[in-house]
Amino acid sequence: MIEEKKFFMREAFRVAIEGVVKGVGGPFGAVVVRNGEIISRGCNSVLSTNDPTAHAEVVAIREACKNLGSFQLNDCEIYTSCEPCPMCMGAIYWARPLRVYFAANRFDAAAAGFDDSFIYDELLLPGEERKIPLLPFLREESAALFKVWNDSPLKKQY
Repeated sequence: MIEEKKFFMREAFRVAIEGVVKGVGGPFGAVVVRNGEIISRGCNSVLSTNDPTAHAEVVAIREACKNLGSFQLNDCEIYTSCEPCPMCMGAIYWARPLRVYFAANRFDAAAAGFDDSFIYDELLLPGEERKIPLLPFLREESAALFKVWNDSPLKKQY
C-alpha cells in the first residue's frame, strides 16, 4: 500500500514538473485516485490560462468530477505535491474526498516564493478590516434567491 501511495504522489510530482517545463504554471501537481486508479491529473495552470483559480488541486478536482459525472469525490483520494492553499482547501471540502495526501508544506512553498500566510492572516480578520474589504450589501433582497432554490423541483442537496 505504501508503494502505491508513493506511485501516486510521484505522479503528482511528475505532473508538476511537466507543467513547469511547458510554462503552464507554478511547480504544483495533483492527482485524484479512486479504487487504486488515477481518475484525473492537474498541474498549476495559472500562467497559461490567466486564471488565478487554476491551481493543481482545483484543475484535478474539476477534471475528476467531469470524468466521474459527479460534483463530489466521496470515494476518492487526492495526492498533491504541496499542502493545499486556502482556496484549494475550500474546493477540497466541497468535493468531499476521503483524504488528501500532500508532500511539501506551506512553509516549504513560502520559502520558494509561494507565500499564502497573508491569506491565512486575512481570514481571521472581520470582513471590513481586511485588505480587500468584505462588506455586506442587499442581504434582505438576497433572501429571494434561497426561496427560489428551496422551492425548485430541481433542487439537489449538496
